[in-house]
Amino acid sequence: MKVITTRNLQKTYRARQKAEGLSASFKALVKPVRLETEAVRGISLEVERSEITAFIGPNGAGKSTFIKMLCGILHPTSGDISVLGLSPSRERRKLALRIGTVFGQRSQLWLHLPAVDSFTLLGAIYELSDAERKRRVAELTELFELNDFLQTPVRKLSLGQRIRCEVAASLLHSPELLFLDEPTIGLDVVVKQAVRELIVRYNREYGTTVFLTSHDPADVEHLCRRVLVIDRGVLVLDSPVETLQSEYLAEKRIEVSFSSPQIIPDIPGVSAQTENGGLKTALTVDTALCPIAGVVERLSSTGCVLDITIGNPPMEDIIASIFKKEALS
Repeated sequence: MKVITTRNLQKTYRARQKAEGLSASFKALVKPVRLETEAVRGISLEVERSEITAFIGPNGAGKSTFIKMLCGILHPTSGDISVLGLSPSRERRKLALRIGTVFGQRSQLWLHLPAVDSFTLLGAIYELSDAERKRRVAELTELFELNDFLQTPVRKLSLGQRIRCEVAASLLHSPELLFLDEPTIGLDVVVKQAVRELIVRYNREYGTTVFLTSHDPADVEHLCRRVLVIDRGVLVLDSPVETLQSEYLAEKRIEVSFSSPQIIPDIPGVSAQTENGGLKTALTVDTALCPIAGVVERLSSTGCVLDITIGNPPMEDIIASIFKKEALS
């Protein structure tokens, strides 16, 4: 079953531009110049039930506008949308009872109340009976391991604890579709991994469809089966995550600190940039030419390694390489 279907979806923002200077404020309203910005331009796509899909792109690409149209917050300028068989703009109330949302920088929890009180309020908003709410809170508390801090005011929680409560709150009413907008932003590596595992486990056990946006390539790698890339309102790539991994995530970044200055030997597929007189080195590794394990072994053999970090290139670099390849194809 198709959970999300869009056909030639377009959203154009219109704004009025006033003349320069404070004295021109009222005159500008008499004969305003109308500016138009195409935030979403003719996107057509389908998302299947139980699918975990990444929706990525640079800042200003149109991701938030697209999601707001799917949720019914914004009306499209033209085109068709169906979400769970409903029209988001015309049946927003019905749709709200069947979807969940998590925005990494916007909380749906009440800051000065314990999370369990927020769950009670949200249960009333979503028209859950007391028995159903208590059952769902118990299930989510066990699944997300919330028991130790469920009675703690949200303002006193760590960021990782708050995000776990945010995700649990979005799932309280058993939504069929979950929108995650930067769910791991600001979290450390360990907490990020824990949040990802919880999302995957919930998807596996309940079959909830997940639509994810993120600037962290690891979120896409570990969570998603399919990736959609948008730029300037246009869908430029729709492919399995395996394709993204093999063609665009083959490059890794290594940062290593030494106890004494070191000279990095020439290694095929590896470029190095040394700092602090050889005490710190940043390496870019093409894993198609040189396995990452071999590079780490070479570095560790010096016996002077104090710290080593392995990561992906920034999402912006990955997207830039996608655009470059698509332009050449």
